[in-house]
Amino acid sequence: MFKDINSDRFNTLFAVKASMISLYLALTFPLIFITIDSLKLISIFCLFFGLIFIFNIVNDYVITNKNSIFFKTSFLSKIFGKNSWEILWKDIVSVKSFPTSQGSKVYYFITSTKKSFLVPQRLERYSEFNNILSKRIKSFEIDLNYISPLWTYKVLTLISILMFFWELYAFILR
Repeated sequence: MFKDINSDRFNTLFAVKASMISLYLALTFPLIFITIDSLKLISIFCLFFGLIFIFNIVNDYVITNKNSIFFKTSFLSKIFGKNSWEILWKDIVSVKSFPTSQGSKVYYFITSTKKSFLVPQRLERYSEFNNILSKRIKSFEIDLNYISPLWTYKVLTLISILMFFWELYAFILR
């Protein structure tokens, strides 16, 4: 799969990665300043371990080629139940949508064996990904969209960055 020169790789959106990392830092950075002295070293260690963890779990990606679609997760994601998968295009019989509680939709690939796989909806170059799906899946008639509007990730990133710098000011520069 990885050696196929005709494969396309679709990484997780930068806006999603940035929002998760900045939110993590904004929420955990103050902990190293409010912990008691005997636990400061442990809290710093946990902050860096958590940052590595967040970097790891936001780096999922999709690879498509002429035969299949492959969703790759990290080792840490697998530990928490988010598994990698590969589906041959010929095995996908339909794409079904289901509403979310927030009013958007999630989509699932339904295979000939009646297994369902969540369609990744937080990918870079999503329109290109959508075009590949429409060419490869016979019964594909849905125009997929992001699960959340992109501006929501950007607003979350902005708020998180502002929180982080306010905390930096409050704990270090005051």
